[in-house]
Amino acid sequence: MTDNRQSLSDLKDIAAGAPVDDAAAPTVITPVQAAAPLRTQELDPYGRAYATGRRKDAVARVWVKPGTGKITVNGRDQEIYFARPTLRLVINQPFDVTERRGQYDVICTVKGGGLSGQAGAVKHGISQALTKYEPALRSAVKAEGFLTRDSRTVERKKYGRAKARKSFQFSKR
Repeated sequence: MTDNRQSLSDLKDIAAGAPVDDAAAPTVITPVQAAAPLRTQELDPYGRAYATGRRKDAVARVWVKPGTGKITVNGRDQEIYFARPTLRLVINQPFDVTERRGQYDVICTVKGGGLSGQAGAVKHGISQALTKYEPALRSAVKAEGFLTRDSRTVERKKYGRAKARKSFQFSKR
């Protein structure tokens, strides 16, 4: 037989309890190893977790660090940048799901799209950054669908049409 495969005599020795070399021995996973998260914490030199969030045409760069719950968007407070309460509610959803509201400071820059798309991009970025800071939260955030990028975008305008699907008014005569 080849070196990679075990022969029947090797299996007989294992069953009898004879010492075997470590290279040929099967790996046993203990319950402690199985409970450990598969992902590791990813932090930058300043102790922050970074992630990019996207929604429609908006792209958000998000940094999360432990703090008092202050969220800064493009250098302004979230109440000023996102004046509508529904948009602020969207941004805070990842913290509500993980029960971490008021425990992390968020600094983000957003470009492109409208306010609704930007709020969705910030939410996506916060969710990604939270899972990088605390990998144990990934299952809770993923179950809510916050880690999935919403790929719906505006359909492009077609030639000979008023908009993407709307046509010009038809005139019989």
